[in-house]
Amino acid sequence: MSAALEEYCGSIFWRPDPDLPICVEQTVLVWLPLAFLWLCAPWHFANLCKKAAKAPLSKLYICKQVVSGLLFLTAIAELALTLAEDYGPSSDSTAQKHPAVLYTNPVLFAVSWIVVMLCQESVRRRPRAVDSGSLFVFWLLQVLCAIFQFQTLLRDALNKVLNEEIADLPRFCLFYISYGLHCPIYDFLSNSLQNPEARATFLSRITFNWFNSMVIKGYKRPLVQEDMWDLNEKDSSQAICQGFEDIMAIELKKARSSLQKKRNKPKTKDGHQNGLAKGVSQDVLVMKKKEKKDSESEYPNSWLVPTIAKTFKGVLLESAFFKLIQDLLSFASPQLLKLMISFTQDKSSQAWTGYLYAVLLLVVAFLQSVILQQYFQRCFILGMKVRTALMAAVYKKALVVSNDSRKESTAGEIVNLMSADAQRFNDVTNFIHLLWSCPLQIALAIAFLWIELGPSVLAGLLVMVLMVPINGWLATKSRGFQMENMKFKDKRMKIVNDILNGIKVLKYYAWESSFEAQVQEIREQELKVMRKFAYLSSVSTFIFSCAPAIVSLATFAVFVSVSPNNILDAEKAFTSISLFNILRFPLAMLPQLISIMVQTAVSKKRLEKFLSGDDLDTMAIARDDSHSKNSFVSLDIKPGRLVAVVGAVGSGKTSLISALLGELHSLKGRINIKNATLKDNVLFGSDVNEERYRSVVEGCALGPDLDLLPGRDQTEIGEKGINLSGGQKQRVSLARAVYSSADVYLLDDPLSAVDSHVGKHLFERVIGPKGLLKDKTRILVTHGISFLPYVDEIVVLVNGVVSEVGSYDGLRASKGAFSEFLETYGKDESSNIDMLPEGLEPQADGSPEDIVSSTLKRENSLRHSQRHNITEHDKKGQRLIEKEAMETGRVKFSVYLQYLRSMGWCLVTWSFLFYFIQNVAIIGQNLWLSDWTDDSVKYFNTTYPNHIRDTRIGVFGALGVAQGFLVFLGTILLADGSISASRSLHTSLLSNILKVPMVFFDTTPSGRIVNRFAKDIFTVDEMIPMSFRSWILCLLGVLGTLFVICLATPIFTAVVVPMAVIYYFVQRFYVATSRQLRRLDSVSRSPIYSHFGETVSGLSVIRAYGHQQRFLKQNEDTIDQNLKSVYPWIVSNRWLAMRLESLGNLVVFFSALFAVISRDSLNSGLVGLSISYALNVTQTLNWLVRMTSELETNIVAVERVREYAEIKNEAPWITTNRPPDDWPTDGNINFENYKVRYRPELELILHGITCDIQSTEKIGIVGRTGAGKSSLTNCLFRIIEASEGQILVDGIDISTLGLHDLRSRLTIIPQDPVLFSGTLRMNLDPFEKSSDEEIWTVLELAHLKDYVRGLPTGLQHVVSEGGENLSVGQRQLLCLARALLRKSRILILDEATAAVDLETDDLIQNTIRTEFSHCTVLTIAHRLNTILDSSRVMVLDSGKIVEFDSPSVLLNNKQGHFYAMAKDAGIRGGETIFAFLF
Repeated sequence: MSAALEEYCGSIFWRPDPDLPICVEQTVLVWLPLAFLWLCAPWHFANLCKKAAKAPLSKLYICKQVVSGLLFLTAIAELALTLAEDYGPSSDSTAQKHPAVLYTNPVLFAVSWIVVMLCQESVRRRPRAVDSGSLFVFWLLQVLCAIFQFQTLLRDALNKVLNEEIADLPRFCLFYISYGLHCPIYDFLSNSLQNPEARATFLSRITFNWFNSMVIKGYKRPLVQEDMWDLNEKDSSQAICQGFEDIMAIELKKARSSLQKKRNKPKTKDGHQNGLAKGVSQDVLVMKKKEKKDSESEYPNSWLVPTIAKTFKGVLLESAFFKLIQDLLSFASPQLLKLMISFTQDKSSQAWTGYLYAVLLLVVAFLQSVILQQYFQRCFILGMKVRTALMAAVYKKALVVSNDSRKESTAGEIVNLMSADAQRFNDVTNFIHLLWSCPLQIALAIAFLWIELGPSVLAGLLVMVLMVPINGWLATKSRGFQMENMKFKDKRMKIVNDILNGIKVLKYYAWESSFEAQVQEIREQELKVMRKFAYLSSVSTFIFSCAPAIVSLATFAVFVSVSPNNILDAEKAFTSISLFNILRFPLAMLPQLISIMVQTAVSKKRLEKFLSGDDLDTMAIARDDSHSKNSFVSLDIKPGRLVAVVGAVGSGKTSLISALLGELHSLKGRINIKNATLKDNVLFGSDVNEERYRSVVEGCALGPDLDLLPGRDQTEIGEKGINLSGGQKQRVSLARAVYSSADVYLLDDPLSAVDSHVGKHLFERVIGPKGLLKDKTRILVTHGISFLPYVDEIVVLVNGVVSEVGSYDGLRASKGAFSEFLETYGKDESSNIDMLPEGLEPQADGSPEDIVSSTLKRENSLRHSQRHNITEHDKKGQRLIEKEAMETGRVKFSVYLQYLRSMGWCLVTWSFLFYFIQNVAIIGQNLWLSDWTDDSVKYFNTTYPNHIRDTRIGVFGALGVAQGFLVFLGTILLADGSISASRSLHTSLLSNILKVPMVFFDTTPSGRIVNRFAKDIFTVDEMIPMSFRSWILCLLGVLGTLFVICLATPIFTAVVVPMAVIYYFVQRFYVATSRQLRRLDSVSRSPIYSHFGETVSGLSVIRAYGHQQRFLKQNEDTIDQNLKSVYPWIVSNRWLAMRLESLGNLVVFFSALFAVISRDSLNSGLVGLSISYALNVTQTLNWLVRMTSELETNIVAVERVREYAEIKNEAPWITTNRPPDDWPTDGNINFENYKVRYRPELELILHGITCDIQSTEKIGIVGRTGAGKSSLTNCLFRIIEASEGQILVDGIDISTLGLHDLRSRLTIIPQDPVLFSGTLRMNLDPFEKSSDEEIWTVLELAHLKDYVRGLPTGLQHVVSEGGENLSVGQRQLLCLARALLRKSRILILDEATAAVDLETDDLIQNTIRTEFSHCTVLTIAHRLNTILDSSRVMVLDSGKIVEFDSPSVLLNNKQGHFYAMAKDAGIRGGETIFAFLF
């Protein structure tokens, strides 16, 4: 071969010398880059054949083509020169012809430059391509390979004496011209667009240089959301979800059919139950279904993983390819180390080989870094995409899930699916390739070890095999704990959700401590499981810390014991040690991988169960109940008619509406108000038509309300509409329905929560025969009798069955159920309704005078006037929900201290000490090994004494086992510490959240608080302990490595300082950016959950309006906002790793270089030790910064928890001044010059109220909007504190009492009947103070005894989230039962009967009259008729009492406020009779 090449070149081919012969330079070094180009060319040519849109001709492209053209000309010129010299007119025919190489090379080059030009054209045709990686590599190879010829020619030229001419001047010139043309071509950086990645060049992409601008910006100032770049199109949630959903549909279909086959019998529908009412039978059915489902796991499974794999197969395959290359490259370093050690042992070898090995170590390490980072980048992007796809899928499912499936998972559980379970999948996809990569690395390592140590390696292998079953056992155990843990997490989040939704009621009833105890009990169980899990992890940590030491011990011991000729020398020992180091990673990762897989398997089941649940059947109208469905369908409702549906509580009116909701538009009684402006809530995504909008606003009587709101219709409405009164919410919902312009309207009692005159206005202008909807079909469920004469048809429901249908007069005459109904409730109702007198406009509704409205009206104006940069939009609208506060800059050191303090200083110190001694043991073990290898020199050609051999093995083994025990102890102590930290942080957060004033909940979206309890506590529980432990181990590892290298080659200390400086700066740059990106991630994640919460609570409304698409789009946008900070965070990690690994690679290079320089003074054992340590440092350095950042990022959770744990509390629950046990005995209430303002800087809202209310008096409180009715009751409960004056109850000043002493002695029946998930008994008596007999007594008084008796579980009947499995009337009656149970002398009714029908209203009023006759009762009224039998009526106006007397006196005062209000409501005063209109 070499003879042929020598003939081809005309010179010698090879000699062992660093200066390569010219023949090699002209053949191998020319062919190498060209071969690479030709291999890649077909892929480029394939692109040329496609018809694609060409990019416009850029200067860069023209420049590249011109340079390639010039290079082509130099090749032609060279060929012409050779031809001319051999065959030209001036050639010498006798002279020897040029060798073949001078003909073939120019031809090869000429063709190659044409190929390059075509390749560059193909790149231009590729959409969004900037440059080509393959071309870049070709140019780079070309330049590097030509360097050898460059220096050969240059040296020859310089060696010639000045008067001698250069041998071959034309070729000399042509070479340097072409070399000059090579250089600039690959270094063109293109201009960056908004997201620089899209326009980044190949070099910039592999080194992540395009990210520099973000890092620099993040270092100069904290990043904000506006700094985030737009997402690449392929990374946006819409692009991700589309593909995922298509494949999911196919896979789910397959899974369903295989499940069907498994059952071997067709799926039967459950027999229909009779009765539309939300009755017992249905609940039993659901419970039975649930048990059956859980026991047989009857849902399609094993479809989620294939879906993910098929959706993202491109990224998966790419990352697998990179991982494979990287794994193979990692085995090159130990082989180079082996050569390096043999070089230091053999003093006769030439110095240049040592330098060559050092450079090769650097090149291999650099290639490894580049490939590893590309692999990680793809894996993390994949994780991000999987999380996004799952979150969007869960959200979409929640929009269409059937009610049966929905009952199985609460909102809290679904939020957990979106946060914790999707995150688990994100984590596992980062490491998915290790499933095949770990076994591959283990196999390769064993193969190389066999080459080094022969069959002795089997001893080590046996130890590893023995660890597999131990590992398996640990994994199954931990899986059980994980399942348990998730169960407790869900349970805890469910109660926390309940607490946040019913916080006002908890405060009114002073029930906080009961609910706190419930949460704490679950939390303790959760922590118990976490402790077991942590101890189990410590055992596995122990096993895997010992693993490498035991494996190497077994191998070396067997190796030296088998034969006296086997002596452990440095070459064998350190090559083996670096191979064992490679083994350490897959061995340590396998158990982690198994536990991650275990946790993900749990999440997979949960997600599969939820995502494969039944969808809402839009084709069926009513599924529950065949009988009433048929009764209803047999009704002939003609288009454009107004049909009223009436019936008693629980007769199935609302269920009927729900049943019809399959395909009709409706306004539900459960109002859904979003956190947006009032106008947006009305438009609800429809296009704006100002004229129609105005007429709708006017028709729905919203005009006067707009005048009161600070920003008119641009006012921001809080979550769930907290700053609107019940009536305003109803009217906004009605306005939304009217604006949507449907053909059919289902109106579920929209007139209940509004004042009577407003109700009339709405009926006249909107619903009635002359209203805006007069041409539409309207089905109106109503409790008001006064409107019935004006409807076209009345449907009467009794127990879920239609009993009568007909006109008002017809039904009255027929003397059926309707006529009885009228007899009972219509005695006082006038059958002829006076329409509103002309000119009398409805008044604006009283918005709840609680903290919010006032904060809105006054404080916002203050805050806005203080701001200078007020945008136009902000002036128009008022912000209620402030943007979430976000810490910026470095995490304060006090946060770390607080965490360490919560862990316990003693535990922290001891665990650190154990870790430190463990590190000393590692270094000791390696130094011992280095010393051991010197024996091979000492006992060369003599027998190795057995006692020395045994000592060597014994000490080596003892140090190995010691490491394991020390790590085990350190880990156990840290686990105990982290659990006590978790306990104290959660306790302080929970107890503080329950003690903060009501205003906090009104202005903070619940999603934000839930995020603290879900994501942040999850971080404190699981992430921080892990990153803290890793950080300590990494720090000690890095210090140990540097110590060993400096010990071996002291000259290395000179390099340590500059590298430490670079390291510090890179780390600071990175941490500043990364930390802020993580904070942005946290903050942009809250809106995902808030939006989700709003969606779940308003699901029926969204479905009724068919607005699922709009909400899906909004969800996508919210997720995209989050991805904008997640994506740069992923890249920032790669940016850092690339720079740090380069630093680590330099450590390797310098340790090798110094070993070469000082090889005469070093023994081979220390060289091996120092380089094998250096090879390990790259990863440890990288992990150290990663862990520093991870710790700083995760510790933000402690900061966020602490923020909510330090909010200022309301007054103490219990003080030293305790009232007597039977207080209040009489129930006298005295207000003395009582003044209130919400904040010290705001105006008063109650101006010196003074009045005496005697024992057992019944007081009605009325007043127009903003008069201060609700504020008065809030003051009694001290929801708002007095700024002057006092309230005395039975002579005791309430401001001197603890809040619980006060609130537990008063009783309120609030406007919204709030129930909590749990049993019925818990809802009545959470402290379990009352006996069952007492509870049955109050249930009887509240007319619920028969209902509860009928339930299979009686008092233990489980109330679903928000009390959804009870009707509104039943919920209100339960609230009445609560009040009866408290036996308090003072009762406050806050419009308690606004939302119930007349029958329930009657029941409640009668019970109150009889059971509370001995109590002082304060009633805040919307409907004046409810307070006409009061002892006295208090009329409030602008925070002052304007009238306070008996109703008859007030009605006779024709100039009075009360008379005017009664007149508005159509109540006329007389001697004895009041004819109520409503």
